Amino acid sequence: MGMAVKEKLSKEKRQELLKVLTYEKVKGKPIYYRGYKKVLKGELPPEAVMGSSELQSLIISLLLKYLFKVLPDEFTALTNELGFFTSSKSFRSLDIAIYRKEDMKEPQDKYTKRVPIVVIEIDTKADLSKYSSFEEYMYEKTTDLLDAGVQRVIWYITKVKKVFIAEAGKDWITSDWDREVEVLKGIKLNLKTLLNKEGVEI
Repeated sequence: MGMAVKEKLSKEKRQELLKVLTYEKVKGKPIYYRGYKKVLKGELPPEAVMGSSELQSLIISLLLKYLFKVLPDEFTALTNELGFFTSSKSFRSLDIAIYRKEDMKEPQDKYTKRVPIVVIEIDTKADLSKYSSFEEYMYEKTTDLLDAGVQRVIWYITKVKKVFIAEAGKDWITSDWDREVEVLKGIKLNLKTLLNKEGVEI
């Protein structure tokens, strides 16, 4: 079985697999999932690199649990790596996207072109080998989202326990993740507090 898994891929099979392993696209150029090369070599199945870590999944769950309690009725939060077209040749995967409910009355079974109001990201699953650093990727994606019309982009970076907040036309802010962050007007969250309430120590 091991020999069969590592059998050299045909050109067609490789292209098909690369399509599955595409995390995002920027101006037509793919950004693959981190670890995609191991999948191409037959060392891992696609699911092994496309899934979330325990930590990332837990944080997303806590944020959603909180947001569903505090968001006004006219808003909703979408998740599960929502595919969002920032332009005709670019799409981004979103961890959490906040929309007005009226904008989601007729959801489509495809990636969306509807612009979220707020996007919240936790780390990334992207392969960063073509970037000099995670920050370069984060700034590029943030700019892409803001240029597409997103009003606020919030990143939680678990490795350094930081939160990064960006709005168009304003200075971008980086702070410790125990900072209270305004998601929407009057709606604030504190990740450190949410973790403490769950008895989670990181």
